[in-house]
Amino acid sequence: MSAPAVVLENVEKRYGDVVALDGIDLEVRPGTVFALLGPNGAGKTTAVRVLTTITRPDRGRATVLGYDVVRQSAQVRSQIGLAGQYAAVDENLTGRENLRLIGRLTHLGRAVAAERSAALLDRFDLADAGDRPARTYSGGMRRRLDLAAALVHRPPVLFLDEPTTGLDLHSRRDLWGLIGELVEEGTTVLLTTQYLEEADHLADRIAVVDGGRVIAEGTSDELKAGVAPTVVVMSFDSPDAGRRAAGVLAPLSASPPAVEGATVELSAHDGPGTVIEALRAVDAVGLAPSTLSLREPSLDDVFLSLTGRPAAPEQAPPDGSEELVRTGGRR
Repeated sequence: MSAPAVVLENVEKRYGDVVALDGIDLEVRPGTVFALLGPNGAGKTTAVRVLTTITRPDRGRATVLGYDVVRQSAQVRSQIGLAGQYAAVDENLTGRENLRLIGRLTHLGRAVAAERSAALLDRFDLADAGDRPARTYSGGMRRRLDLAAALVHRPPVLFLDEPTTGLDLHSRRDLWGLIGELVEEGTTVLLTTQYLEEADHLADRIAVVDGGRVIAEGTSDELKAGVAPTVVVMSFDSPDAGRRAAGVLAPLSASPPAVEGATVELSAHDGPGTVIEALRAVDAVGLAPSTLSLREPSLDDVFLSLTGRPAAPEQAPPDGSEELVRTGGRR
């Protein structure tokens, strides 16, 4: 097994009386996507800021590709890219000029910066708009330009803090495709997201963060199987039949069956097995469902079960911190 690309070990961070990180631990394997999910104020963005050297931890250890984020911050910044919650682009520069500027600030030669800028504009479907001022770009275009800027110096580790916040579904899916391509090429990605569907779609592993700690971690399937049961949905010809079926099916359900009109929902960790038993049970009393379906648990179910509240986006001021990381500490 290769060494982890990203490590947080018992990391703590306080802002006065507010505990942002309370001994958080996590490891990210190279060439994978790791997603942090959590409610507003859970500590997701603070964890990213520690890992990208923007914020110094009060206690604990954090490394990126073996470099300590405190003692070897310059080496860390040379190995990472960061796209934050706000597109950190200069609206008065063209897309091409933005990318060339980042290239020069990360110490690339003029010719190399120009070559990589052209290649990234093409890859992110911005070539036709490359010589237009960034202020004329749509939200989706600015997000793509922001991600391209984070990749000019070809970092092996990429941090994405709420990368698709504010984008429409089409733009989000386009960005998902680009992230998938980067990972196929070997890039390690750690992202925070408020979109549970996004974590489900992109992440190899997911950590649920609450109160500055990891409260659950695993693959999407592991989290779903470990917390939320499959729901078996049966509809009958009449509400009376539904009520009768619910009484028969109660012993098979992990919790009392839910009845709404002629529809009965029962939960079970062994969905397919429960379907067979449920059909036998209702048949034994002369009932037959008119429809039957399985609803697999979603990450929404997992998140609510673990935290008792829905996820919400964390907010951070667009203070230029992301740009500071991109340029290796130079303004």
